[in-house]
Amino acid sequence: MPTPLARRFAEYAAQLRYEHLPAPVIHEAKRRFIDSFATAVGAMDADAFQIARRCAQTVQGAPSVGLLGGGTSSFDWATFVNGLAIRYLDFNDTYLSKEPAHPSDNLSAVLAAGELKQRSGKDLITAAVLAYELQCRLCDAASLRKHGFDHVTYGAISSCAAACRLLGADVEQTTHAIGIAGVCNTALRQTRSGELSMWKGCAFANAARGGIFAAYLASAGMTGPAPIFEGELGFMKLLTGPFEVAPMGAEHGKTCTANDFMITQTYIKFWPAEYHSQSAIDAALQLRPQVGDISNIQKLDIHSFDAAVDIIGKDPEKWRPKTRETADHSLPYCTAVALMDGNVTLDSFDAAHLGNQKLLELVSKISIHRSARHTERYPRGIPNTLTITLNDGRQLTKEVEFPRGHAGNPMTDAEVEQKFRMMVTPRYGTERVKQMLARLWKLEDVTRAGDLIALFNE
Repeated sequence: MPTPLARRFAEYAAQLRYEHLPAPVIHEAKRRFIDSFATAVGAMDADAFQIARRCAQTVQGAPSVGLLGGGTSSFDWATFVNGLAIRYLDFNDTYLSKEPAHPSDNLSAVLAAGELKQRSGKDLITAAVLAYELQCRLCDAASLRKHGFDHVTYGAISSCAAACRLLGADVEQTTHAIGIAGVCNTALRQTRSGELSMWKGCAFANAARGGIFAAYLASAGMTGPAPIFEGELGFMKLLTGPFEVAPMGAEHGKTCTANDFMITQTYIKFWPAEYHSQSAIDAALQLRPQVGDISNIQKLDIHSFDAAVDIIGKDPEKWRPKTRETADHSLPYCTAVALMDGNVTLDSFDAAHLGNQKLLELVSKISIHRSARHTERYPRGIPNTLTITLNDGRQLTKEVEFPRGHAGNPMTDAEVEQKFRMMVTPRYGTERVKQMLARLWKLEDVTRAGDLIALFNE
């Protein structure tokens, strides 16, 4: 009989070593920690973060785990609060495949489990690479979205395995943990349908909370249902249908190149908006000098691929968003605001913009068209073609397939640093930011995981 997938994941979690990781993979992991802390700090004023943090501070553990901004809570609440911060602005990294994902969402569980056991920076890097491998390979294997389930369902598995690695769980315990995490954390896609709520930015944080909770229980001896993927009432029967997971980076200790690890295939976001809109934003910014004032636009047609239309381009709410969560998940809104402002920033989704009648008038002139030509190129690229018809009859067209930050057009280290400074300096100041970056670029030299969250104490 083939090895059950949960067991295979558990064996991989146990055998992966820092020494197996090529230097570019280690470097990419450090870039992801830097990027994730940047997006988390940017979200610390959000109502959702403040609500969760207040709740978390009413709960303590032994030992307790640090919260971004200061204070402590139990390991599961800390995972939720810090994970919410990383994800909330929709500015953290992305992977697109049969199922889209934001794999840096796993890092809150990595940080919490690492602090619980006072693991080193090398341990955190290895656990992060492990989480990226599992989540992205699952996304390659089978779609959840087309069956009505949310991508964070896979995240409970990946964050659980990473936490097990850091907690010191053995193969048997990790297999049981994956069973617990899988059976308890099947999330509905309604989170991302219609008018979006605060929970959109909390959903993976909750999955990661469930993942580390399962890991903690199983490492203490709790058993879980199996086989969670292949069983009579498991994933493959109820959620996805049968699937296979491709070989993982350095599985069974095999020598690999950097490209064999999934973390190198994921994308850092250049603009704080849902990833399928990034190429449309890029195209809009390139056309903007020829457009001038947006009142010159008679109509705007966007030809796009099925995933973009289904996720951010078909619901009526996308044409008149009432929340930032809906706006940053709206292809017409993100394109329009890029044309109006000449950039897309966190302020692009504030109340003033959501109520700007000139902006909303432009949004109403936008039509989204499904294109088989575009769909066949997804997910290798994310092609969006903008055709702007001006009032004088002229037409302007621009297509972008690999926006800035995509694996096919990656951000430089300097750009990643600039994003960090942009998000973190207003809160912590130039000197603190310089110290933070120096520490994070030398993550492999960190001896105590808890020191990382402590960098962001206020």
